Amino acid sequence: MPETMLAAVLYGREDVRIERVAVPAPEPGGILVKVGAALTCGTDLKVFRRGYHAAMITPPSLFGHEMAGTVVAVGGAAGAPPVPPGTRVVVANSAPCGACRPCRRGQENLCEDLRFLNGAYAEYVAVPARFVERNTHRIPDRLPFEAAALAEPLACVVHGLDETPAGPGDTAAVLGLGPIGLMFVAMLRARGAAVVGIGRHAPRLEAARALGAADVIEADAAGRWVDAVRGRHPALDLVVEATGCPEAWVQALALVRRGGTVQLFGGCPAKTTIPVDAHRLHYDQITLKSSFHHRPSTFRAAVEALARGVLPAGAFLGGERPLEDLPALLREMRHGNRAVKTCIRP
Repeated sequence: MPETMLAAVLYGREDVRIERVAVPAPEPGGILVKVGAALTCGTDLKVFRRGYHAAMITPPSLFGHEMAGTVVAVGGAAGAPPVPPGTRVVVANSAPCGACRPCRRGQENLCEDLRFLNGAYAEYVAVPARFVERNTHRIPDRLPFEAAALAEPLACVVHGLDETPAGPGDTAAVLGLGPIGLMFVAMLRARGAAVVGIGRHAPRLEAARALGAADVIEADAAGRWVDAVRGRHPALDLVVEATGCPEAWVQALALVRRGGTVQLFGGCPAKTTIPVDAHRLHYDQITLKSSFHHRPSTFRAAVEALARGVLPAGAFLGGERPLEDLPALLREMRHGNRAVKTCIRP
């Protein structure tokens, strides 16, 4: 085992550096994973631009949270190792306590002591015992590391669909066609719903169509697309908002049919407010729901969906870059227009 490794370290706003640091030792009950693949993520881009995340990461800190790899060492606890060396795993970026009231009610994503794991952009990552116990998942040999690393964002989508299900006979619109929106398109289609994809940029619209969207509509800046959606799809059973823009939240509420459901998936900044037509909300019996993060059960379901090929992983992977290129890649990503993720090979 080497004594040092290359790793991305977040120091602050738009300040990520590739440095040589000590290989961490696993704690008792923990494991050390050699990273096989890490994936870029919109959340990591937000953290890069802001320099921190209030709940997930405080600089200076190791960086990145979507990864899969191979166990190479275990902590010094007595007894058989929980996950023996040589096991291929994908590790969730959070671990609930399992004891608080939300956890006891099956809402582990709202755990009062939810812990987060960073450090995916590195050659090795030390996984604490709680993560090993509650949110580390074995992956089959046939599933490539880069595909398995998609489990984290997919688990969030699965959680969202558990909260606002749709299936055969339903028509669902997905507003926003980044990686998360495209996952919603694919998973809604897999569950039998007819899907309308709404977004900007031709590559994203084409990706939505390739993933099974029955119709795609380009969202122009002037807002004319809203009338186009209403004209072509006047009875949307479910509208998924996947942009995190307040304007899109308002538009999602305006598009859903009477008695329909809106999934407010995209998170807005703190203290954001939106106007709501309370009359329509009540008399048209609109259901508003939101979903945050994922639960161990939805993470497990995401791994299984990837292993079965329910989600075509290749549609979400847009090439590879070495770890040394990560700072430059994050700067490129600031300009947007990326429909897929990039695999980082440590």
